[in-house]
Amino acid sequence: MPDAPVAARLHLAPGASGNLAGVAPYRDGLALRGIEGSFVSLPRGRAEAAVAAYRRAVPPTSSTFIGGQSFGGRVASLLAAEEPYAGLVIICYPLHRPGDSSRWRERVAHWSRISCPVLLLSGDRDPFASIGLLRGAVELLPAAELVVYPGIGHGLLPVAGDAVDRIVAFITEVRHHSV
Repeated sequence: MPDAPVAARLHLAPGASGNLAGVAPYRDGLALRGIEGSFVSLPRGRAEAAVAAYRRAVPPTSSTFIGGQSFGGRVASLLAAEEPYAGLVIICYPLHRPGDSSRWRERVAHWSRISCPVLLLSGDRDPFASIGLLRGAVELLPAAELVVYPGIGHGLLPVAGDAVDRIVAFITEVRHHSV
């Protein structure tokens, strides 16, 4: 008898506030659509310093999806640049500080080393990510899709249902192509 297929699961880390409630709507929406969501708690501070904690919480496998919101997405992207994961979901990537986009290239220098498919979801009014710069940065990723929500800032709760639908479609597509 063949083994049962492994359920799809997305591990999500929250933003710099560390508030897991900020990613709870995604976990709940994913569950309603048949995908398990789990939280990854990260230490505060520099994103580079939190990568080891994410790796310990979610060891790399070719069937594991990782991601996060803002700071959590940045940490997940740093981890995906070092380890093989099935896919990466980034909600509101913090490309730069509000009002100062001068160092955005430093925040994406690792993106060319990410080999898994990536889904980025962002609002066009996000003060942490100028959409023009973000569109250019996405070109560094070998396999990526950027979804931009008009009128939305740094947080997708107003469009969480659509965001979850896109995450589910992304995970389903990646899993379909890996079979």
